[in-house]
Amino acid sequence: MARSVTTRRKTINTLAAWAIGLLIFFPILWTILTSFKTEAQAINDPPLFFFFDWTLENYAVVQERSNYMRYLWNSVIIAGGSTVLGLIIAVPAAWSMAFVPSKRTKDILMWMLSTKMLPAVGVLYPIYLVFIELGLLDTRVGLTIVLMLINLPIIVWMLYTYFKEIPGEILEAARMDGATLKEEILYILTPMAIPGIASTLLLNIILAWNEAFWTLNLTAAKAAPLTAFIASYSSPEGLFYAKLSAASTMAIAPILILGWFSQKQLVRGLTFGAVK
Repeated sequence: MARSVTTRRKTINTLAAWAIGLLIFFPILWTILTSFKTEAQAINDPPLFFFFDWTLENYAVVQERSNYMRYLWNSVIIAGGSTVLGLIIAVPAAWSMAFVPSKRTKDILMWMLSTKMLPAVGVLYPIYLVFIELGLLDTRVGLTIVLMLINLPIIVWMLYTYFKEIPGEILEAARMDGATLKEEILYILTPMAIPGIASTLLLNIILAWNEAFWTLNLTAAKAAPLTAFIASYSSPEGLFYAKLSAASTMAIAPILILGWFSQKQLVRGLTFGAVK
C-alpha cells in the first residue's frame, strides 16, 4: 500500500514537472516555429502550429540584412569578459566574507543585494555622461565593465553561499602547512568549490547574454551584441513577426546549446552544499 502511494506520488510529481517545463518552454518553441513561417502565416488567426508551409526565407533575409557573426562575436566577448572579470573580483571578496567575516559582513552583503533593486533607468544618464567623457560609449570594454558591475552582487552572493559550505578547518590545515593566501585560494578553495563556481559562471553568462537595457542604450553599431541584433527587426512600419522570430532564434541558439550541454553542471552547482 505504501509502495503504491509512493509510486503514485512520483508519477504525479513527474507529470507536474513535465507540465511546468513545457509551459516554460512553450514561448521558445513558438518563436522557433514562427521563424519558419511566412509573414502572413505568422499573424494567421487562428494560429498555425505545425501544419503550415515551412520556409527558410526569414533566415536568408536576416543573413543578407545583418552581419550576424559580428553581433555574435560581440556577445561572446562581452558576456564572457564580464563574467570572468566578475569572478576575478568576486572570488577574493566572497572568500573574505565567508572565512574572515567582520561585524558588518551581513550588512555589506545586504547592501550589495539592495543595489539590484535600483531601477536601471535611474542611473542611465550619469553613466551615459561618464561613458562619453571616457570614450567608452559603443565599445566592448564599456559594456563589459557595466555588465560586470550589475551582475557582481549576484556573483559575490552565490560564491559566498558556496564557500560557507566548505569546512574552514581545511583552510586552517593548509595554513599550518605553510600555504600562502594565494595558494589557499587557488589550490585549496577553488578546486573544492568548482561546482559552485561553474554554476555561477554559467548563470552570469546567461544574464549578460540576455541583458538588453544597457546594451541598447550604450551601443549603436560597433559593440552591439545579439540583443541589439533582435531589436533591429522592429521598425516604424510595425513588427515583422516571422523575421523577428528568426533573428531571436539565431540569438538564443548559442546560449540554449550551452545550457543544454552544461545543465548537469549547473544543477550540480546550484545544489552544491545542500546535503552535508
